[in-house]
Amino acid sequence: MTRPAFLDAAPPLAFAHRGGAFHPEIEGLENTMAAFRHAVDLGYRYLETDVHVTSDDVLLAFHDEVLDRVTDRTGPLSETSYAEVQAALIGGRERVPSLAELFDAFPDARFNIDVKSDGAVDRLAEFIAERDAWDRILVGSFSRRRLERFRRLTRGRVATSAHPFEVAAYVLVPSGRLARWLTRGRPVALQVPHRQGRLLVVSRGLVRRAHVAGLQVHVWTIDDPDEMQLLLDRGVDGLITDRTDILKAVLRDRGQWNVPREGEA
Repeated sequence: MTRPAFLDAAPPLAFAHRGGAFHPEIEGLENTMAAFRHAVDLGYRYLETDVHVTSDDVLLAFHDEVLDRVTDRTGPLSETSYAEVQAALIGGRERVPSLAELFDAFPDARFNIDVKSDGAVDRLAEFIAERDAWDRILVGSFSRRRLERFRRLTRGRVATSAHPFEVAAYVLVPSGRLARWLTRGRPVALQVPHRQGRLLVVSRGLVRRAHVAGLQVHVWTIDDPDEMQLLLDRGVDGLITDRTDILKAVLRDRGQWNVPREGEA
């Protein structure tokens, strides 16, 4: 299996979840330019965000369906224009950024994107084509329907993680090659929680099966240093964290922080 350019850095990959939502210096500013800039200044190359679309089809880097939880405005994004969203402030001072703003501000970054709404699927596919950004994005979704539509629209040119049914194949089927056949080789990564309730998801067996099939395993959202060490020892390929400071420290101690990408000096 050919590894997509998105994954050309030596694992483990470090993902800044919503820009590093719980870092003490930026807590309360998730998915803002300030948060993403903070992560980039720390040395993060992989930025995680969710996307929604406004009523006038502007892609936003935002987690919730509504403005209510993290801004000083209310209302569903799908019924709010981009101009109206720009009047909302996160943490009393930061605007909600568009995906285009992030791409322009951080041209060397790669984006792990969770498609959070049906309306964002087509617009994201169009955005990637317009920007010729096939190698800068990995797309995932908890919705099987959304992710399969995105794959059809982009004709397999964009790396995608596994939707829940594909994850189940790797968790339940004892053979990585059989799981790859069942999922038709579409995902390039499993992006999963360490545990789901009482179920251990990221076992050594899951990591082994994924690697046999040529997939990486990225685990979310890991903020505890002991858990980071445990998962790295288990052989996972990436960690998605809100505590960008802690993950950086753990990886530096292990000599695994920002290993150059293929072709870099």
